Amino acid sequence: MVSKSFYPDALNGLCSKDQLDLLDSVDCLRSQGISHYVSLPQIIVCGDQSSGKSSVLEAISGVSFPTKSNLCTRFPTELVLRKTSHIGVRVSIVPHHSRSESEQPPLGSFHEKLDGFDGLPILIENAKAAMGISTHGKAFSKDLLRIEVSGPDRPHLTIVDLPGLIHSETKQQSASDVELVQDVVQTYMKEPRSIILAVISAKNDYANQIVLKLARIADQRGNRTLGVITKPDTLVPDSESEAMYVSLARNQDVEFRLGWHVLKNMDSETGEWSLIDRDVKEEAFFSQGIWEELSRSLLGVDKLRSRLSQVLLGQIAAELPSLIDEIEIKSNACRSRLDKLGEPRATLDEQRRYLLHISQSFQSLVKASVDGTYNDPFFNNAESETGYQKRIRAVMQNLNLDFAEDLARRGHRREITGSKDTTRLPGGVVPVTRDEFLDHIQRLMRRTRGRELPGTFNPMIVADLFLEQSVPWEAIIRSHIDRVWKAAGDFLSLAAIHIADAATSKVLFQKIFEPALNQLLGSLNVKTAELLTPHQKSHPITYNHYFTETLQKVRNERSKNEYSRIVKNFFGVSTLEPDYIDRHKDLRQLVTALVQSTEPDMNRFACSEALDCMEAYYKVI
Repeated sequence: MVSKSFYPDALNGLCSKDQLDLLDSVDCLRSQGISHYVSLPQIIVCGDQSSGKSSVLEAISGVSFPTKSNLCTRFPTELVLRKTSHIGVRVSIVPHHSRSESEQPPLGSFHEKLDGFDGLPILIENAKAAMGISTHGKAFSKDLLRIEVSGPDRPHLTIVDLPGLIHSETKQQSASDVELVQDVVQTYMKEPRSIILAVISAKNDYANQIVLKLARIADQRGNRTLGVITKPDTLVPDSESEAMYVSLARNQDVEFRLGWHVLKNMDSETGEWSLIDRDVKEEAFFSQGIWEELSRSLLGVDKLRSRLSQVLLGQIAAELPSLIDEIEIKSNACRSRLDKLGEPRATLDEQRRYLLHISQSFQSLVKASVDGTYNDPFFNNAESETGYQKRIRAVMQNLNLDFAEDLARRGHRREITGSKDTTRLPGGVVPVTRDEFLDHIQRLMRRTRGRELPGTFNPMIVADLFLEQSVPWEAIIRSHIDRVWKAAGDFLSLAAIHIADAATSKVLFQKIFEPALNQLLGSLNVKTAELLTPHQKSHPITYNHYFTETLQKVRNERSKNEYSRIVKNFFGVSTLEPDYIDRHKDLRQLVTALVQSTEPDMNRFACSEALDCMEAYYKVI
């Protein structure tokens, strides 16, 4: 392993006076853990495996990491630079949220301090062991290794080195490792306030390097991506590949708004070297060949620091208003949740007082909603779906109106129409003509014949017809009960969320409201069966005096239609309007025709009478 010195001057390009105050504020937010909830400006270094990412990070930051040419980054490494009065290095692990509750405390307790970088390799190995990374164990981890460097000459800056993207699985790197690394990199790339340093190696065709594709997905417009080309010294001078990478550096192929930059990395196998040696050799390389033709602003780490300084400052300045708004919104949401927690309730008496308080609030809201007095802020805007759900009286009234209309429109199985046209009938209702209905009744009467005389009908036939006609009732009623029950549950859930914190409201609903609602639903279903039983199994009976009146109206209407038909046939007209009838016709013949308009078929007559009775009884019921 090569040993490299730490050079604080390397960071001067990233700590201009204009940035210092802004970076101080951002770093203060980060130190308070705000980055777990809000995306904060930072620089992330990402690229394919062995593309030279760690070397780029070292060149930019001036902080050297222990590396070997055959090793790669196994976990996200966050370098936090802080300006403090004392000099020191702290290494810690931030467990990934996917870790179990039992795994997080041991990882979170990993904290080590150093006075320099000599012991950093040992600390990193210890951190890898704590994360479970080993030769025969897992190869990568989502946990974050945080290295905090503090001192009076340090700026406030955060740079993250991410594991290299893997093209295919090997014996040492499984398919799950490939997926894990890509998931980690994409998670960091998607942070909208992160500056993406997309590192590609000149050793390979850049079209085949995954990092460019992922950067395009995360930053579709290329507004916050800066491409970095490493290892240009591996290209054959004056070759087609060298010309291709020069074109890329000029932002003529894969275009980013921030453009591209070229760095020459030091070979980690060449022995001991310093960052000063690196900068000298880099300057010499870019002073010859085709690279000399490129703008000096695109070459070397010194120019890259200046570019990053301006980019980072612009990113912070552009994102600061939205960052403040986002923090304010989430802060208000936290305050609201905190207010819902109420006063401390560690003791039994405090817990009882809290429950008494929220029960009173709950009772007040329920009474207001049931009474239809929607003055409390809880009810919000009636135009919104949530606001409407909170107005339980309005919800129930509308459900009852819908139920009444539904029962009237779809509650009968058959409807007598003049034709087979079904366009105006609701779903489930069968259209029949009167003759078809009479044919059906006649078949039914033949199968249920009893002691009745010819031309009369067994009263029980009315029961059979009514049971057929009222078959849809149960499905409509039970559907209405389900809608009412669900509406009540939605209202109680919203009320519980309003009066208590999330944890308490969840327990209240699961332990109190939900069991009570289920019990009520069972009772409603039992009551529904009880109310339907007389209409499904018993003989029809009613004491409603409108039954006789309705029966007479049905018969009179039928007689009126029949007499109208006879009169129109008698006079040979299509309508009974005035001036169409010949006044000199012998009306005695009309009387005779009306008298003779009897039903000669006794069974048909009985069927008609039975149908009249059923229709009258159904309307009354």
